[in-house]
Amino acid sequence: MSMTGRDIGIMEVISDIKDAKNGCVLTIGNFDGVHIGHQAILSAAKRAAVDRATKLIVMTFEPHPLAVLRPQSPPGILTPLALKKHLLAQFGVDYLFVVESGDGLLRLSPADFVNKFLVKDVQPYIVFEGEDFNFGAERVGGVDTLRQLGIKKGFEVCVIDSKEVKFMSGRIAKISSTMIRGMLEDGKVADAAVALGRPYRLIERVVSGRGKGKQIGFPTANMKRPRQIIPAEGVYAGFAEIADSFERLLSAKEKLPAVFSIGRSQTLGNDNPLTLEAHLLVENTGDLLGKWLAMDFVKYIRSQIKFNSEKELAEQIARDCKETKKILGDVTQ
Repeated sequence: MSMTGRDIGIMEVISDIKDAKNGCVLTIGNFDGVHIGHQAILSAAKRAAVDRATKLIVMTFEPHPLAVLRPQSPPGILTPLALKKHLLAQFGVDYLFVVESGDGLLRLSPADFVNKFLVKDVQPYIVFEGEDFNFGAERVGGVDTLRQLGIKKGFEVCVIDSKEVKFMSGRIAKISSTMIRGMLEDGKVADAAVALGRPYRLIERVVSGRGKGKQIGFPTANMKRPRQIIPAEGVYAGFAEIADSFERLLSAKEKLPAVFSIGRSQTLGNDNPLTLEAHLLVENTGDLLGKWLAMDFVKYIRSQIKFNSEKELAEQIARDCKETKKILGDVTQ
């Protein structure tokens, strides 16, 4: 992922866009995932802001606009707001305007959105968007509509082409948050990492588990179920990070090799809620209960299996650990 190298503390989160100076460079979107397509928009917008000696404002939404417009079928989330803030700051964003109750803005016509909001409150020099940008009631406005309104109202619109990438299968596709959600639901975390420009990350606290992993020689940290898209059930190779707080987790530098398991136990009992577990391939982790855990998914290893005994399970986990070390060794070389 291309970064600007700016300190995250430089970005200011604002609740009223009037708090930012007029004459800015603006980009609007949900930016769920902050994938490589989003990164191209952010990088181009930042260059324009620097060239004009002005500020870059990102306008985003909480919750996702479709959760407001279609509450019966809201999309799953790739990056919760706190993680999204962290990622956006790394692209030199000066102001992040979070629309936390977007119903009113989302139901304006495209013309009213521009006249009553963009022109009245923001007065941007340039608006940067991706080619699939939609706005206004029922999302009827596209980039051509925005361009036409910009000509009338005195601001420029710059459209960034969608990013195409080639996946391990040889397939070439345009990147979108919807596509990445589908990849994760299919367990294709390696492809998702290509589209994101980094491994997909889950973040939550460590909670108590049943302790069965420890009993068979493979202790695990159990993650509270996060409010994010959870990859398909299975076993994965990845990296974990541990910290005492969410903020410290975001700045943590020590990536710990780990085997992740997502699923409902088919061997150790009948009470089978979905669990997310991380077996860290390091010694002396100490008591992790209550700490913040990040899971960065690198590669899918296998599906969940029902074993006839705890011995069979332990033998398979040992093989998973060996395979994970090989995978992660190849990644870091």
